[in-house]
Amino acid sequence: MRRIKINQALSYILLTVWSVIVLFPIWTLLINSFKPQKEIFKDPFGFPKNFTFDGYIAAWKTGRFDLYFTNSLIVTVLSLTLILLVGSMAAYALAKWKSPAANFLYVFFIAGLMIPIRLGTIDLVRLIKALNLQDTIWSLIPVYVAMGMPIATFVLTAFIKELPNEMFDAAKVDGASEWQVYSRIVLPLMRPALATVAIFNMIKIWNDFWFPLVFIRAEEARTVALGVSLLFGQYRTDWTRALAVLSLAAVPMLILYILLAREFIKGLTAGAVKG
Repeated sequence: MRRIKINQALSYILLTVWSVIVLFPIWTLLINSFKPQKEIFKDPFGFPKNFTFDGYIAAWKTGRFDLYFTNSLIVTVLSLTLILLVGSMAAYALAKWKSPAANFLYVFFIAGLMIPIRLGTIDLVRLIKALNLQDTIWSLIPVYVAMGMPIATFVLTAFIKELPNEMFDAAKVDGASEWQVYSRIVLPLMRPALATVAIFNMIKIWNDFWFPLVFIRAEEARTVALGVSLLFGQYRTDWTRALAVLSLAAVPMLILYILLAREFIKGLTAGAVKG
């Protein structure tokens, strides 16, 4: 009993230390976004003495970050919708289709987890030019969907395979079509797995800097990640505005996690409590 208590105490201590390590940069970012430039360098870890919203006001009035946030939101929502829709349908087919071809397609999708998509940047640029999508936010969506499909297929296929076949057989005996089984039975049960896929992919899409940098030059099509990079100059940086924008950029991910946290935890622990 005493050994168990010691192990629990050590676990709590390690978790506390790890939480401090993770939260400290976020805390520093947030408090410095409310400080004037000089105070950031004078006391970067203390509470603001001259509390100001100048950085947030400047970001929206002079930096066109309202446009950048709108662009990122459109790209992220559309990409996630397509990833979850197409990924769930592909996972359902691969999980229930008993054929060597299904195994081949599953391995084909999983191979995407091991191949960095940036290796195909030159070919992607040529493809985007051929489709006349360069300098538009629409050039990013097919790339992000391709990035998200491997992990979506992997997670969702594994989840569907754990569902009992008797449930599908009973639905078909009652006259349900494949589409009805998918939409009315499989999709509601997949909510924890869908939440896991959504959170993993949103972080990558929202924070991506590489593909907006390569595909987009027009200001009206810039995303948040690309817009933030413009605040860091070679010789001078407005740190108050830069930190304010970075704080705002974290809000959508925080909101999504709060909304999906319960389903996300269910998805991560589903296999651990089985049996």
